[in-house]
Amino acid sequence: MTISRGAVYWGKKLLLFLLSVLLLSVAVFCVSRWAPGDPLVSYYGDRVEKMSPEERAWAEDQLGLNDPLPVQYVRWLTGALQGDFGISYKYKMDVVEVIGSRIGNTLILGGIGFLLIFTLALLLGILCAWREDGLLDRILCKVGTVTSCIPEFWLSLVLILIFAVWLRWLPSSGAYSIGKSGDLSDRAVHLILPLTVVVINHLWYYAYMIRNRILEEVRADYVLLARAKGLGKGSVLFRHCLRNAIPSYLSIMAISLPHVLGGTYIVETVFSYPGIGTLSYESARYQDYNLLMLLCLLTGVVVILCNMAAQAINERIDPRMRSGETGEVTRR
Repeated sequence: MTISRGAVYWGKKLLLFLLSVLLLSVAVFCVSRWAPGDPLVSYYGDRVEKMSPEERAWAEDQLGLNDPLPVQYVRWLTGALQGDFGISYKYKMDVVEVIGSRIGNTLILGGIGFLLIFTLALLLGILCAWREDGLLDRILCKVGTVTSCIPEFWLSLVLILIFAVWLRWLPSSGAYSIGKSGDLSDRAVHLILPLTVVVINHLWYYAYMIRNRILEEVRADYVLLARAKGLGKGSVLFRHCLRNAIPSYLSIMAISLPHVLGGTYIVETVFSYPGIGTLSYESARYQDYNLLMLLCLLTGVVVILCNMAAQAINERIDPRMRSGETGEVTRR
């Protein structure tokens, strides 16, 4: 029985994905346990300072921290394969439940931010390409370059100072006011500042990439031929150049999701927004190993999947990029 090329292709992708996740888990497991700090503080709090050496040894044994590192990893991996990722030392509950209570907030902030970034980036890139070297294009390029260089944490603090402290128009932290978790208008108000930072810090970077990609198409030979046949600038730009630039745009979107996600994590920490970013910071600070492991794995899986999606899109655009086909074309 022959195996189709498609099955082999996706089988290789799956094997590469599983191997990448395994290596990531090993790296995170080792680094988290070699990092300075005391995980017992996360579990027992201030009581650790009053523990005798015997009590401390007993506590470490209860948490499995006295075993050799390979034994700890195998025990964790065995449980993870069965869906048991352990309990959070800080929250004293299953890590899946802890993440489940926070991930919705991150999906709202990151999802809306991602859609806004790439919708506005596409429109801004088209506008700058349409007005290439014009006054509007030059102003947007300079302003965009400046805003994209502002650190996210600094911009967050400035916005908090202006709109939350001085003007008192917007809240400075949280995802909603106390007792208003189901109030959509209250949630929307709390999203304004963090969402603004997420969009501003990423918008021009991708808009500039889209602008340059469209201009590459504008300078192609087929555009000169179309203009010579009497087609207008707008018709060529929207019917031909933009159409050819869209696949690259989709590839950029796929590969940039981790970039936007990383920025969202920083913004969450500054604004004390109860999402995955804040949870990641807390788990690293308090050596909450089980929680940190699952958070890093989730983030790593997103990064790996996005890179694989971008590669698949590029291979769809240019089939010669597929494994084995490039060499075959070269030999021909």
